[in-house]
Amino acid sequence: MEPDQDAPDPGPRPGLRERKKLATREALSVAALRLALERGPDNVRVDDIADAAGVSPRTYNNYFSSREQAIVAAVTAERALRIAAALRARPATEPLDRAVIETVVEQYTGEPAGEALTMITTTPRLRAEFIEAASAIHSPLAAALADRVGDPFAADVLAAAVSAAARVALRRWVSPPAGETPAGETPAGQGFLVVADRPLPELLREALDCLAPALRAAAVRASPTSPEQ
Repeated sequence: MEPDQDAPDPGPRPGLRERKKLATREALSVAALRLALERGPDNVRVDDIADAAGVSPRTYNNYFSSREQAIVAAVTAERALRIAAALRARPATEPLDRAVIETVVEQYTGEPAGEALTMITTTPRLRAEFIEAASAIHSPLAAALADRVGDPFAADVLAAAVSAAARVALRRWVSPPAGETPAGETPAGQGFLVVADRPLPELLREALDCLAPALRAAAVRASPTSPEQ
């Protein structure tokens, strides 16, 4: 079977040491999510996760700072790398603001729904970690943006703004607006099931649209004769 010519270049293959680290991180996050679904997130200890993944609690602490972080990582794993790769794969002639907005929206709305995401969005501490996980897109996105705008500093600032906009949209999506009553208690009484007033893609687009002028300006500075001028 021939390789897909349209697939984004994944870059150099990680070395053996890095692959082992990635495999350990994945094993821990998968174990954390499985145990949380079986027992409820409040009934899972770090020692349980480490034992299920076949590592020591000390090793666990090298990868995650909390059980919530490990549980959420099973759903959000590689999101940041996917966003960076998808942005690099978009046509160079596409306006930068459109490329960034479409990339982020596609990658976030492509995440699996179901029991895991329901548990995360109905458990306050997991919701908070799920929102904060958007911060991880900053560095990979900054590198991808630097390829487009040619200015690492500007790319870093823009990536930080995109990360912040994503967190705002996610917070609105999984949290009830101030003054509103939660839609209903979860079976375990851990939190509430949020019925968002608008779908996540719409919230992401609105948040990221606020950054469109800055993205267009950066693209124009990078190439004064580009179609984005």
